[in-house]
Amino acid sequence: MLSNKRIQELELVMEFEKVEECFKEVSSWIENVGRKRLKESINLDDSLEMLLQAQKQFKEFDLVASEYCRRGQEALKKMDRWEDFSSVDVHSYRVKLQTYKDQLEEFCNQLDETRHRVCETVRLYEFFDKVRQAMCCTEEGVKS
Repeated sequence: MLSNKRIQELELVMEFEKVEECFKEVSSWIENVGRKRLKESINLDDSLEMLLQAQKQFKEFDLVASEYCRRGQEALKKMDRWEDFSSVDVHSYRVKLQTYKDQLEEFCNQLDETRHRVCETVRLYEFFDKVRQAMCCTEEGVKS
C-alpha cells in the first residue's frame, strides 16, 4: 500500500510539473499585465463619451483576462487530486499549488468586481444623461 501511494505521489509530481508551465504563464500575465490594467480601470472618466470608450477598452481586456482565468482554473482542476495527499515530499508542491490558486482567485474576483463597477458606472452616467436631456427639454418647453 505504501509503495502504491508513493507511486501515486510521484505521478502527481510529474503531472504537476507538466501543468506548472501553464500556471507560470497565467501567473506571469496576471502580474505583468492583468493587475496593471485593472488598476488603470479604477479611475473612470467624468463624461459619458469617455466612459463608453473606457468601457470598450475594458471589454477587450476582459476577454483576454477571462481567458487567462479560465486556463488557470482548468489547470487547477487537473490538480484536484492533491487534496488527498499529505506526504512531506508533496508538501512543497501543495504550497506552490495553493499560491497559484490564491493568486488566480484574487485576480478573477477583482476582474469580476471591476467588470461590475464599469457596467454600473456606465448605466448611472446614461441615466443621468437622460435626466439632463429631459430637464433641458422641459426648460425649453417652459421658455416657449
